[in-house]
Amino acid sequence: MITCLGLKTKTLSSNRKGSSSQPMTDEGIREMIIENSGKFFESSRSFNQNLTFDMLAREMQIRNIEFNSPQKRTLKLIGEDGLYTNLAYLLSEQCETTTKVALFQGTDKAVSRDRKEFTGSILKQLEEVYQYINLNNKTKATFSGLNRVDTRDYPEEGVREALLNSIVHRDYSFSGSNLINIYDDRMEFVSLGGLVPGLELGSIFLGVSQSRNPNLAAVSYRMRLIESYGTGIGKIQRMYNSIEKKPKFETAKGVFRVTLPNYNEHAVVQKVAQWQVDLPNVQMLLEKQKEMIVAYALENGQVTRKEVEDLLEVGSTKAFRLLKELCDAGKLKAEGKGKLSRYVVN
Repeated sequence: MITCLGLKTKTLSSNRKGSSSQPMTDEGIREMIIENSGKFFESSRSFNQNLTFDMLAREMQIRNIEFNSPQKRTLKLIGEDGLYTNLAYLLSEQCETTTKVALFQGTDKAVSRDRKEFTGSILKQLEEVYQYINLNNKTKATFSGLNRVDTRDYPEEGVREALLNSIVHRDYSFSGSNLINIYDDRMEFVSLGGLVPGLELGSIFLGVSQSRNPNLAAVSYRMRLIESYGTGIGKIQRMYNSIEKKPKFETAKGVFRVTLPNYNEHAVVQKVAQWQVDLPNVQMLLEKQKEMIVAYALENGQVTRKEVEDLLEVGSTKAFRLLKELCDAGKLKAEGKGKLSRYVVN
């Protein structure tokens, strides 16, 4: 039986195939419901009718938007039967869908640095997840003449659009969490549902917009969280016009993923290529950096990845790589795991 966040479908026993009947899978039931009832989830009656809207009411007040019973009907939080809809459920404190954010060291999931799960109203999740990402969105300073130029690892507008897309347009008939994975070189937003039936990935690059949750999108528009339908992908792409590495948009059955490259990480790579630095000089620099790390460890008894970042003024990816190469060469030995790792002279 499919559970739709407080809404349970009836068990459908069979599906006609030729002259015989075969049991229907959960996925088959889900697809039949979507095809036959259109925007099914958000407009259906919420299984939980004991809902509170403290966060929504506060945000509405900030924007000078009335939030009373007539307005709830206008916004489709209350259905024609006078009961709360699943849209109301998503915007209430009782919402059980969560957003999980994982922070990894390096470019894979081998070493986890931090994990957090955000709960409550999806508006609360939007606010808290954005703040958490912002705390981990590092700034790199460069100089143009006498002027200092600060550049975030990820453009704030791109992060905002990708986050909104993952929450506003996902399929809430799936009970899984929204997923955000942050690596040293990229940030991934994974949302359930894939593309709306009938659309292909190429369609969204042409500006075609078909919201899976039009009522939720309308509330978001009313609250000035989104400007207009079908503009988010273009905004994200424009954020990366100045570097070679571009955002990726991928879809598979039931899943949609947006990947934002680390702007500073890839901008440095691009500059190195442009400067055509010769390999011998690079190798000499790497050896000198390794000597500095070993000397620091000898003097202080140990060295951490963070200390290497500060010592050499490099990012976490390069610091981790240099330490690993020194360990592989037998010059250093790692003690501890994850954020508690330290390195001593072997």
